Amino acid sequence: MKVLVTGAAGFIGFHLVRRLLDRGDDVVGLDNLNDYYDVGLKHGRLAETGIDPTVVADGALVPSRTLPGYRFVKLDLIDAGGLARLFAAEKFDAVCHLAAQAGVRYSLINPQAYVESNFVGFANIIEAAKTHRVGHFVYASSASVYGLNETLPFSTRDNVDHPVSLYAASKKSNELIAHSYSHLFALPTTGIRFFTVYGPWGRPDMAYFLFTKAILAGRPIEVYNYGEMRRDFTYIDDIVEGVVRIVDRPPAGEPGWSGKTPDPSSSKAPYRVYNIGNGRPVGLMDLIGAIEKSLGRKAEVKLLPIQPGDVPVTWADTSDIERDFNFRPKTLVETGIARFIDWYRSIYK
Repeated sequence: MKVLVTGAAGFIGFHLVRRLLDRGDDVVGLDNLNDYYDVGLKHGRLAETGIDPTVVADGALVPSRTLPGYRFVKLDLIDAGGLARLFAAEKFDAVCHLAAQAGVRYSLINPQAYVESNFVGFANIIEAAKTHRVGHFVYASSASVYGLNETLPFSTRDNVDHPVSLYAASKKSNELIAHSYSHLFALPTTGIRFFTVYGPWGRPDMAYFLFTKAILAGRPIEVYNYGEMRRDFTYIDDIVEGVVRIVDRPPAGEPGWSGKTPDPSSSKAPYRVYNIGNGRPVGLMDLIGAIEKSLGRKAEVKLLPIQPGDVPVTWADTSDIERDFNFRPKTLVETGIARFIDWYRSIYK
């Protein structure tokens, strides 16, 4: 297939690009290379895929020097004209839309970034996919959409109408927009609710990354909700494997779907939503223990109250993806953290 991966210089996008290329797909990566976090890390991911960051220019496709079949374009999602030209020229079979303004807490201080990327940008790219008849539009949603829901584990059949951050609301809006396009234009769309993704080349604003950096520097780590947090940590290789399986099988719609008892995860239209999570929530203090073990150092812990926009527990019900794709993430957090620490030491010396 020819696949567009947006957010290709981001954490998940970078790994997905390499996985698609490994199996022989023709891939175009797209990213605006914004400075939400260290651009040097994004440049490092580009370099790993054979893209020289010094020759990247707005709107120009740059071929990889090391990976045949891969090209990268620097482009912002709010540039609807640029997207239209790219789609018209490339005629993609599938789109994996991973680009977004990330971060729950950042949405409290810079909401405009989320409006531009997650609302306007999403509308622009799904419109391009519809106009140019893309065969499958796959997009990143988030476990954050579950918001105030207290029913555990989180199921795609749960009501998700009570988000607790603008970031979560933006991801819920993406699912609603996708359904309308599936219903009106028969565009096959699949949303994937990711649960706390971690691993090598990860985002430096994530807790496991911040903890590692602070412990090695001899600084205390800030642990919110007094350590009483549990997260469904999901290793990056498991995430990517799930995405690839989903990309290969567009939804066709459920003939038995009923508007009298509507299932939020599916529709008569070619629309679907899945969770990808480990299905085994891990306590935050247990995560810290795994980091301490891999580093061979103890952490100095500073306990703090829960932050606005955070939820105390995330836990994925993965029964849908297990049933439909015979797939379930399997990497234990101790294994995944050890791999991350090895990568961190190799990069940051």
